[in-house]
Amino acid sequence: MSTTAIAGPATAAETGATPSKKRALPYRTISWAVPVLLLLTWELLARAGVIAPNVLPAPSSVGTTAWHLTETGELPRHLWESLKRAAVGLAIGASVGLVLGVLTGFSKLFEAIIDRNIQIVRAIPFLAILPLVMVWFGVGESGRYFLVALGTLFPIYLNTVLGIRQVDPKLLEMGRVAGLSKFDIVRVVILPGALPSILLGLRLALTNAWLALVIAETVGAPAGIGFMATNAREFLQTDVIVLVIVLYALIGLTTDLIARGLERRLLAWHPNYAPSGGRK
Repeated sequence: MSTTAIAGPATAAETGATPSKKRALPYRTISWAVPVLLLLTWELLARAGVIAPNVLPAPSSVGTTAWHLTETGELPRHLWESLKRAAVGLAIGASVGLVLGVLTGFSKLFEAIIDRNIQIVRAIPFLAILPLVMVWFGVGESGRYFLVALGTLFPIYLNTVLGIRQVDPKLLEMGRVAGLSKFDIVRVVILPGALPSILLGLRLALTNAWLALVIAETVGAPAGIGFMATNAREFLQTDVIVLVIVLYALIGLTTDLIARGLERRLLAWHPNYAPSGGRK
């Protein structure tokens, strides 16, 4: 028997050959290619007559409608009104939710006073509370701000409480051993430790803001993309309805990307959010 057969096959290091690297799948490219492929399929089916225009118009038809409404200035006006309502409502709801969440997270007394009431109100569907909101605020802007603020308050509140309660006790003990005051422990240990959960609540609040705005703008709103959808429904303008849906999707995607960027910036110290970390 030969010595080569006894020694076995030579390794890549012994022969000087470089081991082949496993090629990583282009996940980011795939994530964008799939929606584009779906749009192309939708366009082809619509042009072939498989999908009736009054049921679901082709993307090209929706794009033409968007261009026409942009030229007339109607689409920018409605879009601006919706963005303004969402921003004001989100600012109010997020601020109130953050304050209540911090109070509940740090104090058993405030938890007893606040938490159960928050949970009761959170369980009430938006459509159930809408008539009461109209009685309180009428059909003015205050009611729409209130609905958006109410929808964004809950995810911020819940995630703030959760983030504070889930801070590692070992970090708290380390802060006490290091001689930090209670204020410094809150500032240096607890709030940074709760920040990932709070920012997750912000992402959920951005989604809830648009869900609440859809309901708010379908009742007595003189402008806004929700008003566009309601008006288009009355005149059976399917292309405008689809355009509004696409706008909601694009706005939601854009705000989520902004929130992710904020996460990466504020949590650069966190191993899961660092550029070389496990999350990309």
